Amino acid sequence: MPLELKALKREIGGHRLARPIGRVVGVRGGVIQITGLTDDVRIGDRLTLRRNPGTPLVGEVLQMADDLVNMLPDTAPDGVAIGDSVVLRGTPDFAPCAQWIGRVIDPYGVPMDGKPLFRGIASHDLVGAPPDVTTRRPLGARIATGLAVLNTILPIAEGQRIGLFAGSGVGKSRLLAQLAGNMHADVVVVGLIGERGREVNEFVTNVLGPEGMKRAVIIAATSDQSALTRRRCAWAAMAVAEHFRDAGKNVLLLADSVTRFAEAHREISVAAGEVPALRGFPPSVTPLITALCERAGPGAGTQGNITAVFSVLVAGSDMDEPIADILRGVLDGHIVLNRDIAERGRFPAIDVGKSVSRCLPDVASDAENTMIGDVRKYLGAYEQSEVMIKAGLYVEGADPVLDQAARLWPDLDGFFAKTGSDGIRGSFDRLGLILRRAATLGEMPQR
Repeated sequence: MPLELKALKREIGGHRLARPIGRVVGVRGGVIQITGLTDDVRIGDRLTLRRNPGTPLVGEVLQMADDLVNMLPDTAPDGVAIGDSVVLRGTPDFAPCAQWIGRVIDPYGVPMDGKPLFRGIASHDLVGAPPDVTTRRPLGARIATGLAVLNTILPIAEGQRIGLFAGSGVGKSRLLAQLAGNMHADVVVVGLIGERGREVNEFVTNVLGPEGMKRAVIIAATSDQSALTRRRCAWAAMAVAEHFRDAGKNVLLLADSVTRFAEAHREISVAAGEVPALRGFPPSVTPLITALCERAGPGAGTQGNITAVFSVLVAGSDMDEPIADILRGVLDGHIVLNRDIAERGRFPAIDVGKSVSRCLPDVASDAENTMIGDVRKYLGAYEQSEVMIKAGLYVEGADPVLDQAARLWPDLDGFFAKTGSDGIRGSFDRLGLILRRAATLGEMPQR
């Protein structure tokens, strides 16, 4: 039977002729209490409450106890009355397939671009388990990124999970856009979690464009949507990435941002009665984030890889805030964007000294690792004495390492901003030329 007919048969078979109906018996703190559905519902099922008068109110099963079902609505429960009927819609069917490439889809598998959407023949569990730890492959080879600094000092390998830590307005979205357009991958999955509606269309139209969309799937939940939808967006994006990974594809997953994913979960957990503990976040946010991140990475057997970039919004550039701290412990490296660097006009505003890639030294040759070590040594020396150098208090000749660092700094700063298609080898050649030129200048007699 052709794939299309199998999918159609499954779609028709999923419709129910009769649906259970419950009744509203109370509303407490934004959570609607319903009776009559306990025997039929599961956590995560969707419900539709028929307000009279008013438009239907949609929500999700949050808790169950005895004869009561607690529903968290997508919008404020204005107009809800005791006795209103509630219809069980069941668990949304999420079935990715190859026809999703080039489309913009919401976390429930509904197209956002106004065109019909073909569904796959098998549902995908949104909160699935990662591949077996005993069969997963190690990280693969380096990936060309189109950015010199990420091709050399901060490499990204196939299956690596990287955190992108940034405050507001320092170029996070711009860097993600560069990665989406330039990193080598079979499929790019972008999860826009709690993003502004204007920026979703801008990302599709201007950032990726027609060429970029040929290999991309966009899963989007805008900032005005419910916490349930925003939290589900991260899971849905991961589920799409897993679908293509299981088909043997190398997938690039960009999740923007984990912070808004955690904030959505906080809203839901507070409604469920969980007490905040981690600077306003509930204790359950830690296993929630770690479980999401563990699903990315190298596959097993004939599976492909999910190379993931998880962005984190750090308020006030506080790298020790809870979400940033959790992610640093579970990821394979982190890229820190610095506001001071952005304000002087260098993009990407990566603070190389504070950023780490844990695929090193394995993915680089001995010569490349030596070069990377030299750059970090000189960079550290310059950053420690930068104020003194700029104030004219440092006398050349007092420290040979710092002398070399001061000569290197202007060229290194420009190198960190370089983009292009010369690949990994070309980026290292350019970096080697900078190091050799600075060494040659150091050998010249000073006048």
